[in-house]
Amino acid sequence: MNFSERLIRFAVVGCGHIGKRHAEMIKSHPETELAALVDVKHHRDLNLHGYDVPFFNSLDDMLAANLNVDVVTIATPNGLHAQQALRCLDANKHVVIEKPIALRRQDAEQVLYKALSKRRDVFAVMQNRYSPPSVWLKNLVESGVLGKIYMVQLNCYWNRDERYYTTGSWHGRRELDGGTLYTQFSHFIDIMYWLFGDVSNIQARLMDFNHQHLTDFEDSGFVSFKFLDGGMGSLNFSTSVWQNNLESSMTIIAENGSVKVGGQYMEKVEFCNIRGYTMPELAPTNAGNDYGGYKGSAMNHNYVVENVVDVLRGRATITTNAMEGLKVVDIIERIYKEAMIEQPELPASLFADLQSPRMVIPNREAARLNGSARHFDHASLYTK
Repeated sequence: MNFSERLIRFAVVGCGHIGKRHAEMIKSHPETELAALVDVKHHRDLNLHGYDVPFFNSLDDMLAANLNVDVVTIATPNGLHAQQALRCLDANKHVVIEKPIALRRQDAEQVLYKALSKRRDVFAVMQNRYSPPSVWLKNLVESGVLGKIYMVQLNCYWNRDERYYTTGSWHGRRELDGGTLYTQFSHFIDIMYWLFGDVSNIQARLMDFNHQHLTDFEDSGFVSFKFLDGGMGSLNFSTSVWQNNLESSMTIIAENGSVKVGGQYMEKVEFCNIRGYTMPELAPTNAGNDYGGYKGSAMNHNYVVENVVDVLRGRATITTNAMEGLKVVDIIERIYKEAMIEQPELPASLFADLQSPRMVIPNREAARLNGSARHFDHASLYTK
């Protein structure tokens, strides 16, 4: 497929906040063209003013329309990512998949194998890699300046309350959301994997402090592990922070010094003390995605589109490929598996009238015991 003399045509599936962000970046790039939008909601309900492109209510209808689309960007609920990616790959399209690329390792593997068999590229959206502090950390680790890595602590403390888990939303539903680590903090697990590689000896404890009526899963957790390349690490996370995000931070204790990158979404260097090293001045980080009552990771989706263009034109390699996207899913899946082993399913009677924080139950039915079952509007299926 030769892209050297024409615009690269994109379709965006899922027209929520993130889908629109992708569409805007595609529209503004000089080498790309927005060819179609897809969402199960009606066009007029999605506030799509200014998008003069064909609109479809299903992915299959868009693929059958023969619009000569080169790349399909999938920005739908997490639980739909893998099946929609496979459908696009079957249609010989390159695919950009918002995080996570799947909710199970085996589904991510199917996407990877299909991409290889079809000779198409899969781009996993992990835009935090483009933030200046993340790029700086990558250079710092790979250069060997820090020496041996002893300890890594990743803290993710955010607010996600009723303003986020609204009635009718897919957020909080196990089969579409997957869990707090998939939807909220997979970006930071990706950064950790990108910097330090795979982990083993995982131990995890998850709790649900105040989301019993909002989600089917945990809102907080402590996780510890070892890195295969040496050193040990921990992940501490919660979406129970009151009112506003507290921080997303990474602290590294190493042979030759220590560093900490912090802020709400790891956007600034808070501490750097390394033997014989002078901290460079970094470019400012893009602001976090603003959802009104809460904030998310950095708005770096322009770099994602740019990377797709550069890869398809033969100018660069993929920033986050399908294998790396698979590894993030694998690590999260293993964390949840370990948490289930340590916290076996308990009888429903234990949770009648329970007022204190409860342990997370691994199956969906038990997770609904405290009233987390709620109305779900299937018209929101495509809205990321």
